[in-house]
Amino acid sequence: MLGLHLALDAIESETTVQVWNDRVRAGDMGDLAAQWFSDFLGRRVRLARFDPDVERLSDPKWTSGARALTAFADAFALLVVSRASVAELNRRLAQNGAPAVQSNRFRPNLVLDGIDAHEEDWIERITFDTGEGLVVLRLVKPCVRCSIPDVDPQRGQPDGNVSPQLAAYRADPRMDGRVTFGMNAIIEQGVDCWLRVGLQGQAAIAFG
Repeated sequence: MLGLHLALDAIESETTVQVWNDRVRAGDMGDLAAQWFSDFLGRRVRLARFDPDVERLSDPKWTSGARALTAFADAFALLVVSRASVAELNRRLAQNGAPAVQSNRFRPNLVLDGIDAHEEDWIERITFDTGEGLVVLRLVKPCVRCSIPDVDPQRGQPDGNVSPQLAAYRADPRMDGRVTFGMNAIIEQGVDCWLRVGLQGQAAIAFG
């Protein structure tokens, strides 16, 4: 594929994007971008940019009524997993003769180190001092997993290894027995700050 160069602060027209039951105004990035991605993916698609003037809110059932913004993400601004949780899954995969996987199987925004396997389930808040200001994340909802973790993100092909292993030990009573891995988080403070690899955070444990 030839390179595609787009301005991040410009759109060619307005459009509407649907994410689950939400229909939101967005910016269409034009025919050139649409053709580039259509050629690459082998299907007709268009590239849209979230409109910064639009407010799409996370489910208040999980945010305790907080005004928690998200964009085109599934439902919440961030998804948090830990290295130890992935290591525990890999231990179980190895016992069954399956290859190890990386954390990108779960499409997280934030991967935590220095905690035990699935300790993120019981973290209430994480605070980071970014040097630009404090970032406070509140972990609000266990992430119910579909078949996406079975898809190798490098090849785009499913292997079917992950879901059976998760089903054996990650049925979550908080989610009526559905399989969960990782926690959805909202941003309570510091939405304009940057999180970078290696930042030290302070976690408040709700239970565990």
